[in-house]
Order: sequence, then C-alpha cells, then structure tokens
Amino acid sequence: MIEVYTDAATKGNPGVSYSGVYIKNNHEKVYRTSYLGTLSNHEAEFASACFALKICRDLYPGEIISLRTDSKIVVETFETGRCKNKDFLPYHEQLLKLAEQFSFVFMKWIPEKENKTADRLAKEALQTHLYE
Repeated sequence: MIEVYTDAATKGNPGVSYSGVYIKNNHEKVYRTSYLGTLSNHEAEFASACFALKICRDLYPGEIISLRTDSKIVVETFETGRCKNKDFLPYHEQLLKLAEQFSFVFMKWIPEKENKTADRLAKEALQTHLYE
C-alpha cells in the first residue's frame, strides 16, 4: 500500500495555488510540488488530490493507494461519491476517474499536524514562486 499525503497552499481566496505531495512506499520517499492556478482554498485541495493521484498513476499503476489529506470536504465527497458544489464537480469527477486506475483508493482525513510534510512542500512552493 502506498501512503500519499497531499495539501495545498493558496495566497488569497481565490488566489495563486500550489500543491505539495509526499509519498511513502516502503523506504522510498517522493516529494512533488505543482502550480495549480488561481483557485479557491477548497478547489486547490481537490486539485492537489488529483495531482497526487496523477503522480501515483505514473509511478505505481494498479497499486493500492491510501490518500491522506487534511481537507474534510475532499474526503467526504470522494467517500460518498456525491458532490453538492458545482465548482468542485470537475475535480470530483477527475478524482473518481483517476481512482479507477488503481486496485483500490481510499481517502483518509488526517489532522494538519499529521500532514506537515505535504503542507511544508505546498507553502514553500507558494512562497518561492510569489517572489519570482
């Protein structure tokens, strides 16, 4: 099972947004960041989860993925399979489509204190690129 931690950092709401992804696969550790665009905080969390699954699709196709995030809304919409907010629907649909490429994907909500590495990656990427 691949442990995947994801978080987003946004400057403004909406604003410039970056993703931080930390993956643990046995002794292998993968760190990635990505510019997500100008998004709301929640949209950025969804986009970050999508980015994480794209990385896993490329590195670990067909594996079991445990995606961990401190965004309750991302976890709730994924687990229920329903998305009430039309702004989040494209991300929700993308998450479901990406999940089909693995043996199993489950999402787990974790407190921010357990998501420090992904949070740090997203915030560092945001700060670095704000001053370029």
